[in-house]
Amino acid sequence: MQIPAGEFKAKCLQLMDKVARTREPIVITKRGRPVAKLVPPDDQEPHQPLFGYMGGSAEIRGDIVRAPDLDWSAVTGEEDELYTDLGTAAPSEVREPPRRTRRK
Repeated sequence: MQIPAGEFKAKCLQLMDKVARTREPIVITKRGRPVAKLVPPDDQEPHQPLFGYMGGSAEIRGDIVRAPDLDWSAVTGEEDELYTDLGTAAPSEVREPPRRTRRK
């Protein structure tokens, strides 16, 4: 079946329903020349939605609200030897600047 673009524009929704029902493609023409083809979708399985596709695949172990009681190795100084070759100060040697107090 062929249909001019102007008529397709006016009857688009009805034509889409017809193609879905009859599974017969429709060729859309401009000035008698084919420019597009409306075809029914392939019979494929529906795509799984992206949101939530990993639902149920993770497991919570332990307390997720409170931070663990472990000190980071950068804070304890265990990684200081890694910084000696770089010529930079180790994280345990870096001091925070003094905080300013407000004047009254």
